[in-house]
Amino acid sequence: RRSSDLLILKLCLAEPSPKDSEASQPTESKGSCANWMGGSPGHPGHNGAAGRDGRDGEKGAKGDQGELGPQGDKGVTGAPGAPGIQGLPGIPGMKGEKGEGFFNYRSSFSVGLTSRAPPPNMPIKFNKIFYNEEKHYDESTGKFRCVIPGVYYFTYHLTVYLKDVKVALYKSEKTIMFTFDQFQNNNVDQASGSVLLHLKVGEEVWLQVFGEEAFGGIYADNINDSTFTGFLLYPDVNHY
Repeated sequence: RRSSDLLILKLCLAEPSPKDSEASQPTESKGSCANWMGGSPGHPGHNGAAGRDGRDGEKGAKGDQGELGPQGDKGVTGAPGAPGIQGLPGIPGMKGEKGEGFFNYRSSFSVGLTSRAPPPNMPIKFNKIFYNEEKHYDESTGKFRCVIPGVYYFTYHLTVYLKDVKVALYKSEKTIMFTFDQFQNNNVDQASGSVLLHLKVGEEVWLQVFGEEAFGGIYADNINDSTFTGFLLYPDVNHY
């Protein structure tokens, strides 16, 4: 059937001869061909081969920053680095002000006689002052008065002449120790003693001839001294 349709189509499209054109009207010939139906559509052709890739496009604009990702696991601690080069010493700072809690723990004295000792059973007034910066020794009474509680060291060295010597060291009306020295004719002798004492604030320490006047051989002149010394070793810091 397809062959006959093609044949008819060719006949309709063929140019008419001069003889036919003269015998026939043009309108009739066109009308006859127009009354023929068109042929059926052909089957679709096979897909063509894939085309080649196009050229790379231009670089696009920078995108927005993405969200922060989750924190990663802690890494392994690295080995310690080598010590750096020691820096230069800094400039010394200014001296600070004296603190409010500062306390000067000093208490000491050293005194001597300028003449023979007084009568027995009363404090010996050492009136030759070697040192009494804190004024804790009272030369008018011959007594040392404790201002800073703590442990003190006391010592005395006495020149003995003309009589025997017996002296006692007192702490607040209580006898602490005795020293006795027997005088030898035509001789100058020495008597001494020392002791550690713990004192409270207000307690007093002094020396005095003990007993009768026959034991008052303590002596002093321009070449012989009799001395009495005391000083704080360490304070009771818990007191402050």
